[in-house]
Amino acid sequence: MDYRLTDEDKERVKLLSEVEKNKLKNFSLEQLIRLQELLEKKDYSHEKKAGKWKKKLLTDINVEIYKRDDAAIWK
Repeated sequence: MDYRLTDEDKERVKLLSEVEKNKLKNFSLEQLIRLQELLEKKDYSHEKKAGKWKKKLLTDINVEIYKRDDAAIWK
């Protein structure tokens, strides 16, 4: 099996390290959407804990996207 990191893997890791430092505060809407896409592509089924974390993070990302996209609702 080939375990080389793809460009998408590197991008996902970079965005996830930013999430670890600053949560989702410093992300643009485009970055949030891109991170969502990258996470949805990644299969964590072999790691139960990582799979749960992915599900929770996707929920948090969806909330942030909704808040930013429908900002008028939150005022």
